[in-house]
Amino acid sequence: MIFLAAMLSAFAAFFLVIFLVLAIKNKLALDLFYRMRRYNFTPAIKKANTADDLIIKGYQTLQKVSKPLVDINFAQPLEYKLRQAGLPLLGGEYIVLNIFAMILAAILIWFLTLNYIFAAGGAALVPVVFWFIILMMKNRRLNSFTEQLGTSLITISNALRAGYSFQQTIEVISNEMEPPIGEEFSEMYHQIVMGVPLEEVLEDANKRIGSSDFELAVTAVLIQREVGGNLAQILDSISNTIIERIRMRREVESVTAQGRMSAVVLLGLPFAAGVGMFTLSHDSFMELFNDPIGRIAIVVAVVLEVLGYFVIMKIVDIEV
Repeated sequence: MIFLAAMLSAFAAFFLVIFLVLAIKNKLALDLFYRMRRYNFTPAIKKANTADDLIIKGYQTLQKVSKPLVDINFAQPLEYKLRQAGLPLLGGEYIVLNIFAMILAAILIWFLTLNYIFAAGGAALVPVVFWFIILMMKNRRLNSFTEQLGTSLITISNALRAGYSFQQTIEVISNEMEPPIGEEFSEMYHQIVMGVPLEEVLEDANKRIGSSDFELAVTAVLIQREVGGNLAQILDSISNTIIERIRMRREVESVTAQGRMSAVVLLGLPFAAGVGMFTLSHDSFMELFNDPIGRIAIVVAVVLEVLGYFVIMKIVDIEV
């Protein structure tokens, strides 16, 4: 029950944060948003309604509260992870939101249990749940980017054969392709327009995106700019490799789908059974928590469940 309350509290706080972030993301151009925020400048926003004004004021308050944390060492690496997940947050803002969500979860669990230890334990689970969800969002966005990359490279190679420069092909992709690849190439194009050298733009994008396939394409472009060669032909070869890899990965995922579902059922079924027992036979179920041996059994069972989940996922995780 405590674990369930902690999970629900964490999810409620997380989706509250996501609502705020997406609302701001719809109001601001993402590339301009990232370039100007570090200089304490907020792009002009047209006044829409009271709800929008409250959201914007709340976000501006978040910026002020998190300002002392923006430049700390461990906050800056978080920004790449957040960008890879598609969340327009700075590292310091993410830390502040974690603290806010932990306080919210602790208050909610305390009202449910009237136990300070359970409230503290539930609050400690919040950043773990946050990070797990962000990793899931990052992987989903990275997979979407990779699936778009093959087609984008073909478009770039065709544009190069038609006489476009490489900088112009980046603009074409930013205008024609859907997010997430359209957003990333749009940021690259705006950096080029601002005078950043192409090599630095590509290296920064490679670090920001974190895709091994994109790294291969960036390496090919940088080498071609130094030693020459037919860039269109090189990109065709890379795009064919990426498309073939995606096809193979989908085949592997279809074969291992049963194993992944088994891991999910293995992890979720005991907790679902626990909720059912708590509802139908509350007194008998609470004996597990009241008896020392029962508490030890619960801890051992949870550890073994989580261990079994990760073992199964490791078995079905086949690198392509």
